[in-house]
Amino acid sequence: MDLSVVVPTLNGRERLAASLDSLAAHASDAEVVVVNGPSADGTTGMVRDRDDVDVLVELSARAVNVARNAGIQAADGDAVAFLGHDFAVTPEWADAIEERLDDRPVVTGPTRRRVYGGQTADEPERRRICKRDVSYFDGGNVAFRTPVLDDLDGFDEYLEVGGARDAAHRLAGLGYEVVWEPRMGVSLEHETDGGVESRDWEWKYRSLAYRLAKNYGFGPEIARRTFRHAGSDALSTARDVLAGEAVPTSWFGTARGVAVGMAIGARDGLLARARDRTPTRNPRGVSTRTDRAVAQYDWRSSSSSSSSSSP
Repeated sequence: MDLSVVVPTLNGRERLAASLDSLAAHASDAEVVVVNGPSADGTTGMVRDRDDVDVLVELSARAVNVARNAGIQAADGDAVAFLGHDFAVTPEWADAIEERLDDRPVVTGPTRRRVYGGQTADEPERRRICKRDVSYFDGGNVAFRTPVLDDLDGFDEYLEVGGARDAAHRLAGLGYEVVWEPRMGVSLEHETDGGVESRDWEWKYRSLAYRLAKNYGFGPEIARRTFRHAGSDALSTARDVLAGEAVPTSWFGTARGVAVGMAIGARDGLLARARDRTPTRNPRGVSTRTDRAVAQYDWRSSSSSSSSSSP
């Protein structure tokens, strides 16, 4: 099996370097494709100075799903893995992918994050939605057989967040199983305090409503799931206000963001569902455009070459 590894990045020069070091150490036979958003931290120069990157794709877009799709277009392997630029792979990572993809379509594994006082790792996440069994995955640690990505038409570029979760719904709709492999581990190399990051409530609910409406329509079960999420987050914010950990205006801001996001996402999701009535459900996928790359540097041949195109 020829494995390609797509690493999207944006202003993550030092973390990307550590990630590439881990690939050089533990997946040296893989084709490495770095897709660089409009970074302003010297990422391009760092990558071009290395001898372990096969392709560098330069983008003008800052969107991770655009970067993933550009990586799919550039990759030559019969299997494609996606790795977050701040993740380092374990020694067993590449072998685990090749062994499991030998007879399975998609494989994912644990993402370990260092926090003060220890380490945390995620677990398999599965849901049953509208009689469909959905297995979610981290978009920074997943591998596909290339024909599966062709059937998916890559990731939906409408989404600024939640692209991997949308792909999980579509995989289930296409009848593909996502296999959890504990040996396919990656680790976040920098330490965090385990705190909660600030959240864009409008885009969280825009993404949620969009992917549910697009993949299932907007029947009673979907409406119930969406409003249950909204109620849970509203209650959590209200508790923070009562505990003095947030100001009352934050609750109103959250409520407004949730309402606006749900309305826009549901509308756009139903329009997307009408635009692509096939099981792929991806009206803004890989096949819809060819102008993602501003420039591409390809070192796969014996002599270095580069090509450019307008954004």
